[in-house]
Amino acid sequence: MLGALVLLGRGAYQPEAGAVDPPGFFSGLLHGVLIVLSLIGSMFSDDRICAVPNTGGWYDFGYAPRASAFLGGGGASAR
Repeated sequence: MLGALVLLGRGAYQPEAGAVDPPGFFSGLLHGVLIVLSLIGSMFSDDRICAVPNTGGWYDFGYAPRASAFLGGGGASAR
């Protein structure tokens, strides 16, 4: 039983993603502008909408506002 647990536990190892230069704020801005093209492309391939591995907060800080503005989420249509 212990041997089976050890063998199964070794299969759960996930290697650490080591990006030399992960995408940051300006990449997030660009990807936010290109969200529609990325969405269409992701329907026909295994591409992801946002960059992986992203740098977390700074990437999201650039991506979310541009994607929202590009998709009309700025609130101008609420008038």
